[in-house]
Amino acid sequence: MKNFLVSFCLLFLILAIFTPISIAQLTPSESRILFQVQKLLEYPGALQGWTNWTNFCYLPPTPSLKVVCTNNRVTELTVIGNKSSPSHSPKPVSGNFVISQQTLSKSFSIDSFFTLLTKLSNLKVLSLVSLGLWGPLPAKINRFWSLEELNISSNFIYGEIPTSLSSMKNLRSIVLADNLFNGSVPDLKSLAALEELNLGNNHLGPGFPSLGNSLVSIILRNNSMRSEIPPTLRNFGLLQKLDISSNKFVGPIPAFVFSLPSIQYLILAQNQLSGALSNNATCNGKLQVVDISQNLLIGKLPSCIGSKSLNRTVLDSWNCLSGGKSKYQHPYSFCHKEALAVKPPAKTQEQESKIKLGLLLGVIGGVVCAAAVIGLLILVIIKRAGKRNREDKFDRSMVEKISVRSTPKPNIDARRVPQMMRLPTLGLPPYRVFTLEEIDDATDNFDAANLMGEGSQGQVYKGWLRDGLLVQVKCVKLKQKQLPQNLNQSMEALSKLRHRHLVSLLGHCTVTYQDHPTAASTVFIVLENIANGSLVDHLTDWRKKEWLKWPQRMAVSIGIARGVQFLHTGVAPGIFGNNLKIENILLDESVSAKISNYNLPLPFQIGSESPLNGQGISSSKPHLNSAEAEKEDIYQLGIILVQVLTGRLIKSASELDELKIQLEKGLIEGPSKLRGVIDPSMQGSFAYQSLKTAVEITINCLSRDPSKRPSIDNVLWNLQYSIQVQEGWTSSGNLSAQM
Repeated sequence: MKNFLVSFCLLFLILAIFTPISIAQLTPSESRILFQVQKLLEYPGALQGWTNWTNFCYLPPTPSLKVVCTNNRVTELTVIGNKSSPSHSPKPVSGNFVISQQTLSKSFSIDSFFTLLTKLSNLKVLSLVSLGLWGPLPAKINRFWSLEELNISSNFIYGEIPTSLSSMKNLRSIVLADNLFNGSVPDLKSLAALEELNLGNNHLGPGFPSLGNSLVSIILRNNSMRSEIPPTLRNFGLLQKLDISSNKFVGPIPAFVFSLPSIQYLILAQNQLSGALSNNATCNGKLQVVDISQNLLIGKLPSCIGSKSLNRTVLDSWNCLSGGKSKYQHPYSFCHKEALAVKPPAKTQEQESKIKLGLLLGVIGGVVCAAAVIGLLILVIIKRAGKRNREDKFDRSMVEKISVRSTPKPNIDARRVPQMMRLPTLGLPPYRVFTLEEIDDATDNFDAANLMGEGSQGQVYKGWLRDGLLVQVKCVKLKQKQLPQNLNQSMEALSKLRHRHLVSLLGHCTVTYQDHPTAASTVFIVLENIANGSLVDHLTDWRKKEWLKWPQRMAVSIGIARGVQFLHTGVAPGIFGNNLKIENILLDESVSAKISNYNLPLPFQIGSESPLNGQGISSSKPHLNSAEAEKEDIYQLGIILVQVLTGRLIKSASELDELKIQLEKGLIEGPSKLRGVIDPSMQGSFAYQSLKTAVEITINCLSRDPSKRPSIDNVLWNLQYSIQVQEGWTSSGNLSAQM
């Protein structure tokens, strides 16, 4: 009995030593802080369920909440809400911020909130995303002495970025994207550890920020920056991604940006960059994506980005280039004239003008009043004439007159209209090869409860990856003649089809049976899951349809066009014959369009079959050549646009012809006739000129003669101009109060 007691005590001691103590708690003060955070954030879904018994240090991480403790102190706090960011909400008028359902209430105080948070003195990672935070970011942000990662993106924080941010020496990542920040970016050169800076989708400018050369990623897209690309960037040897698109950068593109030692993504689109690119420019071998489209560039592309043999995505449309990869260019005179108009005055000229102004003020003081009156009269005359010119310019009764080459590009506000082309992987996890164990785990060993559908060659299951991401898993059996090496080539090509307006591939897993040559092999294809329904659902469900007013429908249409543009021009060679149907247009949680069931390129040997045929993702007309298939895509896109415009689903060719005739008559007979054709639920939500432009390009897409159908760039250009007109109409106060 004594020996038994001794053995029992030893066993208990061993268990006590090696069993982790799960009853460890935060210090009482930090627990109270987290409960106060819950209250100040107005009890978001991620923080609901907390009680006095909650052990914060042992909360299981979820996609919307993560709390990490070290020595009973919070070192990481990540909270992700479901509030829309300003990029998906109406822009507030400067100086007149309006509280909405997407922001926290009027009682919220961002100063009090950050005063509370800074008491978590051991924080290294702070992520507060889509929570509806509003107000100016307090200077006391620098009280986070230990902070290494700061992410407060997708909120409504306005005002200038506090200069105190530059004193936070441990920062490695700053993400302030999708807010309402304005003014100049503070000098961040002193942040020697900073690797990531994302200030996209704000109102920052006009100068390029002063930064340290340790950065790996710089994202400044969709701001108000107007300067030249600084020569100091040549010292950024670690820089992999530079995105300054959709600003007003001017001057030439320095040759060194293509050859930075680590550069992979170079996105300079939608600026006012001008001049010729250096013919002697060399490119880093790691460079994957170059987007210099929609600038004022002339001459020829350097050989390192102009060669069609390179495995590199190059977008150069809508410049004045000769011999480029894109045939869609402006004439030389367009870039020359526009470059002169946007060229910033030299510093010496500014100084000289100030001196002259000071001398002349004393001489012509008596003439100022008269000159002002005359100037005012001239301005009124010019504005009226300009208005008449614009009306004349766009009052086109014959829609066949639309032509990209003859139509000058309007000054599209990139913050209001999303980019023509973003990085294909934007918002998606990296493409990867999964193991069979991971696939089994995701689908719960292919549980029948997770079966979503079954086709001629396999099943589709829903699954959850280990990080909580909901996905779809397609199980495709391969025929014997489909060699494994051919499959590997196919999956390598498919891994590049990743874009924010496509249902993108996240990865794959292949199972081969080398010991059993007669047995079938299987490939499991993992795709992102879009759970918000299709465009058809939103057009047929009256509750959802009421939300789809004109601005929302135009945003969806532009998203579809961008997805098609990426398929046609974003990968080499272009992908055509994409079986575009309204049933295949899905909408994510932000009601952003995603194209599903598009044509997947499968480079198998001649005579072999694609292992994915029969899965609903091959071309609807495989006999067409690429040029014919491209025009077929445009025609199918036109059918989708007709249904978006009219709110009526088309089930036959006769229905399509009837609606097309009604739209054409509406254009000829005038506004009242055209308004009678479109979906009645959109009445009062659109500018007539915006509607007219969209209808014209839609009818062009449906031309009987394929050669007269526009390119996808032309379609996208017109849709973007349509929404630009709409934005101007809305900002002038014409949109009804219910919107």
